[in-house]
Amino acid sequence: MLEYIKIHPQNPQRRLLQQAVRIVDEGGIMVYPTDTNYGLGCGIFNRRGVERIMQFKRLPATHQFSILCADLSDISRYARVDNKTYRLLKRFLPGPYTFILEASRETPKTILPKRKTIGLRIPNHPICLGLLQEFGQPLLSTSMRLPEGDKILADPEEIRIHVEHVVDLLVDGGISADIHSTMVDLSGDAPKVLRVGAGDPAPFQ
Repeated sequence: MLEYIKIHPQNPQRRLLQQAVRIVDEGGIMVYPTDTNYGLGCGIFNRRGVERIMQFKRLPATHQFSILCADLSDISRYARVDNKTYRLLKRFLPGPYTFILEASRETPKTILPKRKTIGLRIPNHPICLGLLQEFGQPLLSTSMRLPEGDKILADPEEIRIHVEHVVDLLVDGGISADIHSTMVDLSGDAPKVLRVGAGDPAPFQ
């Protein structure tokens, strides 16, 4: 049965964040707001949760997930980050960017099929950051887009209709944007913009 929790988008109530995190901590998958769109995710070590998300979205085994982190120390744990890269991340995060970095050994293999890189984000959204802080570990993230369409769902009431019997939790933070983050690959010798979205790509071009 779907748990539906409405949380204030600017001043999230801690008791509601804790209520949501309990469901995720017990192995649940959830839909939640970020600074770019609603995400579908679970804890990164939740193997069954990852499988359920892949089945629902009909994702290929080679799909590259992103993980959401609460701060730069989390990114440094799950990716290889040198001093130059750290300074760059500090400049643009939190914000509407996904950075591709070489994964560290801490990253679970279930979300690294045949890849050595991982996408990492620190969303600039009070609810999402609150969930990450309460949960104490990163969240797997993929956009709330139905498998049969290209449209990213932005209205939690509409999302509810489609995920009622699929996910365990829907965190309602109001109508969101319906755009992707800007994706930048930092795993090579120079930054490479892979996708233009909400974040300004100019500093990396």
